[in-house]
Amino acid sequence: MKRRTIVKAAGLGLAGAFTGLPALAQDQFGSQELIAAAEKEGGLTYYTANFAETEQEVIKEFNKRFPKIKVSMVRAPGGQLITRIKTEAAAGKLGADVVNHSDRGLMLALVDLFQDYAPPNAADYRPDALVSPKLWPGVTLGWAIAYNTQLVKNAPKTWMDLTKPEYKGKQIGQVVGPSGGTTWTRAMFERQVLGEDYWQKQAALGIALYPSGAPLSDSLVRGEVSIAPLLYNIIYTKIVEGAPAEAIFAPEGVPIIPYADGVTKTAKSPKAFQIAKLGNITSLKEPPSFPKGWDPKVIKVWVPKYDEFEKLREPWLEQWNKTYGYRQ
Repeated sequence: MKRRTIVKAAGLGLAGAFTGLPALAQDQFGSQELIAAAEKEGGLTYYTANFAETEQEVIKEFNKRFPKIKVSMVRAPGGQLITRIKTEAAAGKLGADVVNHSDRGLMLALVDLFQDYAPPNAADYRPDALVSPKLWPGVTLGWAIAYNTQLVKNAPKTWMDLTKPEYKGKQIGQVVGPSGGTTWTRAMFERQVLGEDYWQKQAALGIALYPSGAPLSDSLVRGEVSIAPLLYNIIYTKIVEGAPAEAIFAPEGVPIIPYADGVTKTAKSPKAFQIAKLGNITSLKEPPSFPKGWDPKVIKVWVPKYDEFEKLREPWLEQWNKTYGYRQ
């Protein structure tokens, strides 16, 4: 098969239009010839496990820069999206040009469906964010601690603060550990970095459990919970819109989730691309910018070791379920 290329601005974190920070270099999109070829194709089909609201904003920003390229988005939760990809591929009818997924392990199992590909800035990525030369972190999410500014007078400043007795009684909301790759990353960070007894200390406070980050962020804004660990991109959009909320990055570390994006071998529009910029973090070695409240001298990212991420998932999440009294 003749090698085909997709141009993507991948894993670039917060960008100028949303943060007031300097715009990203245009040459990271690729050559003018490649852009012209993408515009001639006219569109792409984009499968994503990311939040629909976030990706719709990404597509809007993308179309301001590239109005000639139409993006058709198919959004589904992580497990359902993988099932759809497997089913379509088995029938020889895989409809995606690009797949964007939060679980690198699930994507790695399907790696034969994707083309060899390297973005223009491939050398700039953190090696620990990569699992295959065919899969790249088009999105990198990071965990922050969010709180309702109208309800919380003594805001948490660290992850360990979320075990304080003063927050007892379902003031803290939490997305359940088995929700997906993002929450498993958070749970793994808590146990490996904050201590083996962190779950027990926090569960003793009476945590309000939620199936995903979207309803939890809504509950935080409504005041149904006061504090919640949330992916920053979920709460960031609400803060920008004026919700009574704030988010901090804790000094013990920011667990990040490098997504795995791949260009399918069956792609009909292999030269089209996407740009991510809506409260994301970054998988680049040298971040082009930082979100509000991020002091690079103090705040460090935490990336799970991939082999441990896969090996420990099932036994540790079983323990998490027992500790928090969660039944799937």
